[in-house]
Amino acid sequence: MNLILTLSLAVAAHPALAQLGTKHGLTLDGARRVIASAQVEARKLNAPGGVVAVVDEGGNLMALERLDGTFAAGANISIGKARTAVLFKKPTKVFEDIIKNGRTSMVALNDFTPLQGGIPIVVDGEVVGGVGVSGAASAQQDEELAIAGAAAIGGMKVVSNGSVGPMVQYWDQAQVSAAFAKGSVLFDGAGDRNYMVHASRRDSAGMAEVHAKDTDIIYVLDGTATVVTGGKVVEGKETAADEIRGKSIDDGQRRQLAKGDVMIVPNGTPHWFQKVRAPFTYYVVKVR
Repeated sequence: MNLILTLSLAVAAHPALAQLGTKHGLTLDGARRVIASAQVEARKLNAPGGVVAVVDEGGNLMALERLDGTFAAGANISIGKARTAVLFKKPTKVFEDIIKNGRTSMVALNDFTPLQGGIPIVVDGEVVGGVGVSGAASAQQDEELAIAGAAAIGGMKVVSNGSVGPMVQYWDQAQVSAAFAKGSVLFDGAGDRNYMVHASRRDSAGMAEVHAKDTDIIYVLDGTATVVTGGKVVEGKETAADEIRGKSIDDGQRRQLAKGDVMIVPNGTPHWFQKVRAPFTYYVVKVR
């Protein structure tokens, strides 16, 4: 008996099952990931301190982290912000603005913290928890850290009007230049996105590579390189899941890449930076 038939018979036998749906739940590891992402953003912004609190979909505290130098009351305030965001399914700035515009009667609500810095955590349109931040340099920065934390789970941004949309990622010129100076990952696919963005740098030739699942979209910023694609990898070995490295490539096609060139290497295609004139810098968008 197949799974679909089994489920159909189960629903027929128990009609109440048809009224039930699947539900996402935030795990403790997920809560810790939210806090870690908020702390990374705090370091980027040079935030002076702050408390990050994460609650589940019922407003119950799951995890809390207090950065050095944060005032003592920050913990209770951040928990209140997270709880308000999740129970009302909106960023807490919405309520701060409503009260500021004259509807002061809202402050009489129980268990309600209408201060900017609380954000719902949304996965597939469903609120699974909330994150609250207090004690950063400003209310705006509290919210920025909370948004970064929430994005670590859903990859979504809940904006001030309560709507949900893709999280906007931004790196300024200084951050991008620093990334290319050493060669590093700009975006690591957080929030279950199917792409990554690398600020890549080569100062010498590399090994032959095959990515079983990732397609590489390459845009050259500076320098030149001879790249070999196709053919057969010599002495290829699996170095990680879905990744093969080898000494060189036989019978491949050679191309000279220079500033402004674009090349797409489909997944499963051998490629090798055979010769490099340093520094060779290039963006790689990895799509899976």
